[in-house]
Amino acid sequence: MTERKDPPTEPGVPGPHGEPSNPDRSLTPRKFYKAEQEAAFSDASPQHTPQTRHPAYKLAFRDTDFLLREDLRPVRFQLELLKAETMLEEAGVGSTLVIYGSARIPSPEEAELLKDAAETDDRPAKTAEKLIEKAKFYTEARKLAFLASSAAVIEDGKRQFVVTSGGGPSIMEAANRGAQDAGAESIGLNIVLPHEQAPNEYVTPRLSFQFHYFALRKMHFLLRARAVAVFPGGFGTFDEFFELLTLIQTGKMKPIPILLFGKDFWTRVVNFEALAEEGVISAKDLKLFRIVETADEAWDRVTRFYQLPPAKP
Repeated sequence: MTERKDPPTEPGVPGPHGEPSNPDRSLTPRKFYKAEQEAAFSDASPQHTPQTRHPAYKLAFRDTDFLLREDLRPVRFQLELLKAETMLEEAGVGSTLVIYGSARIPSPEEAELLKDAAETDDRPAKTAEKLIEKAKFYTEARKLAFLASSAAVIEDGKRQFVVTSGGGPSIMEAANRGAQDAGAESIGLNIVLPHEQAPNEYVTPRLSFQFHYFALRKMHFLLRARAVAVFPGGFGTFDEFFELLTLIQTGKMKPIPILLFGKDFWTRVVNFEALAEEGVISAKDLKLFRIVETADEAWDRVTRFYQLPPAKP
């Protein structure tokens, strides 16, 4: 094997073939400038002519108006897919435990305040009572996230069952909070909405993402998912849950544990058995998910599915 060595060239002295002095003769470093270097060159160049001041002269990747054009939607799709994927890969996230659920269920602390405000609020007292009853699910979501994060499963050098939520309040907050209780990082996948929306304070900042497209957000929920817990929720939760069921039912996705929390809620709002009786789904489709009541029960099903050690008492 021959080791290649570059011939020395003194400053100001032409090379053996008349090339400029001090050429980069190494084989491995890149020969083109990085995008950020080119951007710096652009900033340093004169910008005082009609040509350089016109938007057409902007570097395409720095031209926000151009990137927001209607016909650039496919590029924005790709960017939303790549950004989160790249950063999760760099963070060593191998798989996730996804927790879906309502943005309206109060924490136990907030439940008391809700009870006091029920009489003066526009919300009917009965509805407020229902929400207060569901505060227990906040506690269970927080505990499930704690159990998964405390397990600290590592495979192929990557962290497994990293807790992932929609990044918002209520059940989502409980998920990220439970991971933080265990001293672990967690992911938040927020979505831009017309009304004010911000990540909850428990999401790990470097794993807090914001999406424009629901489709790309839902894709990232499931790309690394190895188990999904679905707590009581509204349209958004139903959308995510039924899309997951459809993917597994149709064979587009391999089966994973799907845990529905709260038998009273789910059997009241969805008559799964009636769907099978009507023939629009198969009886075996009812086995795609399991209804549970507690975090301990849910995590036990996950550990048995993947043959992991049981949670420590």
